[in-house]
Amino acid sequence: MLKIRKYAAIDIGSNAVRLLISTITEPEFKEPTFKKTSLVRVPIRLGADVFVNGEISAENMLRMQDTMCAFSLLMKSHKIEKYKACATSAMRDAANGQELADIVLKDTGIKIEIIDGEHEAAIIAATDLHSLIQGDKTYLYVDVGGGSTEFTLFSAGQTITSRSFKLGTVRILNNMVEDSLWKEVETWIKKETKPYTHISLIGSGGNINNIFKSSGKKAGSPLSYLYLNSYYQLLNSLTYEDRISQLGMNTDRADVIIPATKIYLSAMKWSRSKSVHVPKIGLSDGIIKSLYNDIIKAEKL
Repeated sequence: MLKIRKYAAIDIGSNAVRLLISTITEPEFKEPTFKKTSLVRVPIRLGADVFVNGEISAENMLRMQDTMCAFSLLMKSHKIEKYKACATSAMRDAANGQELADIVLKDTGIKIEIIDGEHEAAIIAATDLHSLIQGDKTYLYVDVGGGSTEFTLFSAGQTITSRSFKLGTVRILNNMVEDSLWKEVETWIKKETKPYTHISLIGSGGNINNIFKSSGKKAGSPLSYLYLNSYYQLLNSLTYEDRISQLGMNTDRADVIIPATKIYLSAMKWSRSKSVHVPKIGLSDGIIKSLYNDIIKAEKL
């Protein structure tokens, strides 16, 4: 008998807020399939407030309330059975982050869980990441966000180590990242990857997805270091307006894409990686998978 479930994930990041609606189909005696039914992205840059002023502005507090109200109605329309809302770096660092979560809960019934970088990395690891990893190879997974970047090292199908750094694109844009942090990340990557050879990167985040889409490559094909570096040079040669008009980028993508590309290139250089795979998975996908795994475990009890 075919079983169908509808779950939702809300990802409240530093550069945008997303609602992912997923339909999970469970054929009898077969593995379940996860289909992205709908993805809504609202460009609320909470990080621009928080990383400069320490709190979310009154304007963005109201925008968040409106967005969460809209998300609540969309989930109702889609007849969502289970959902989870996770907030990362910006709300975590905001003096009024919990206040906003309390207001949203009161207004919409949506409970926002403010998670740390390690929890974020663990949720992402709940995705199909392991199925993408070839058992005998080593990968450095790099998830670049507006407020932080999560690094996870996989080898021989196992998670070796994971670390979150406050190296985010919105922080970099606002000159909130010291040279000492770049050096700390470099030291950590070099130390952790030193025992391994032939490391490949796995890139996650809206910026690397955008770069991969513009490359015209087939799904599953990696981007080379040379390609990414040449694209980085192109981005730097264009003005913000040119990136929007000539490359067709969204206004909230055209600025953060440069620091994001720098992070990926730096990680590749420090880990001696020559290519980056872009499977288009992230926190929202991990939330859906973790929700499903929790339900399956509960049903087996």
